[in-house]
Amino acid sequence: MAGIGSRARAAARILANTPAAAKEAGLKAAAGAIRAEAGEILAANAQDVAAARASGMGASMLDRLTLTPERLEAAARGVEEIAELPDPVGKVTERWERPNGLVLERVRTPLGVVGVIYESRPNVTADAGGLCLKAGNAVILRGGSDSFHSSRAIHAAMVRGLTAAGLPADAIQLVPTRDRAAVGEMLAGLGGNVDVIVPRGGKSLVARVQSEARVPVFAHLEGLVHVYVDKGADLDKALTIVRNAKLRRTSICGAAETLLVDRAGAGTFLAPLVTMLLDAGCEVRGDADVQAVDPRVLPATEEDWRTEYLDAVIAAKVVDGLAAAIDHIETHGSHHTDAIITEDQAAADTFLAEVDSAIVVHNASTQFADGGEFGFGGEIGIATGRMHARGPVGAEQLTSFKYRVRGTGQIRP
Repeated sequence: MAGIGSRARAAARILANTPAAAKEAGLKAAAGAIRAEAGEILAANAQDVAAARASGMGASMLDRLTLTPERLEAAARGVEEIAELPDPVGKVTERWERPNGLVLERVRTPLGVVGVIYESRPNVTADAGGLCLKAGNAVILRGGSDSFHSSRAIHAAMVRGLTAAGLPADAIQLVPTRDRAAVGEMLAGLGGNVDVIVPRGGKSLVARVQSEARVPVFAHLEGLVHVYVDKGADLDKALTIVRNAKLRRTSICGAAETLLVDRAGAGTFLAPLVTMLLDAGCEVRGDADVQAVDPRVLPATEEDWRTEYLDAVIAAKVVDGLAAAIDHIETHGSHHTDAIITEDQAAADTFLAEVDSAIVVHNASTQFADGGEFGFGGEIGIATGRMHARGPVGAEQLTSFKYRVRGTGQIRP
């Protein structure tokens, strides 16, 4: 870890004043390098997957770890999309003039050096590296030990692309060790060189980061995602959305983990929804009302209401209307993403206003909780806190601001 922080700081000073066109060219070159070295990257990933499978890693985590040619192409395309985003650095967000003639501007600036600590998903190497650089930041990446070879291969390709385009090699650095002590050094700030930490991983990782970090943290807590089917829902729409929200990809943070059904509509919606999920291979753990629908339903425990399964398992409960649904979400949720399915606009408006989550959704799948789907060109996490950034953390959220004050000789009396 010696010198990694100071090199990042030096690169950050260069990137802060790098023209938008140069950053765009560098990122496009990095995307091209990922494509050109796809064979080496996929071979490295196969090595990681084989080791993870031999160690008994579960199916959902294996899915997160595995790269396919299609997923790698999506990662390269994501870097290109980031390259083509408007450059947030230097954007004047407000401008005003004081009575004394001073002209003030608030302008976006890079954060500086961003540390990203993540697990399993090697594509985060490309997403996080690309987004931080787009926002004029240097980034230090610490991937999970299970994705070590994959992340190294992606990182090496990106650096070759960046340097070929004239950008500093230290703009994107990868911690070159699996030693967990490296995480502690990053959390301590690497001698004052790290400005913010972004954790991407499970509850234990995020808890450690929040407990030990000596620099600000963009918290990405677990995705305890709820879908509430209101009495005013459309059945076909509810069936389609719930299936997608739970089963499209069970291992992502936007996958639904709890299904809530309005008691006033349970006669219409509950049995079809539960049967659909069970027939699709999803385990359903329910309260007494849900268990009565189908003998295949397992009894839910109190722990199920606060569990992120990241698998084909869902908790289901009948609630006494909209207020009870909101109360359940606020009591058990993680303020990540929550959805209502209803044709009652008043109910939808109440839900969107009162559910205090980073992302609230009406009549759409929760799996849209993704920076790319928001038009951010990717993200390095869903921030569930309330400070600075909330929701998908894209390039714009990886900036701060400063005030520029222009005068003509004014002094303060």
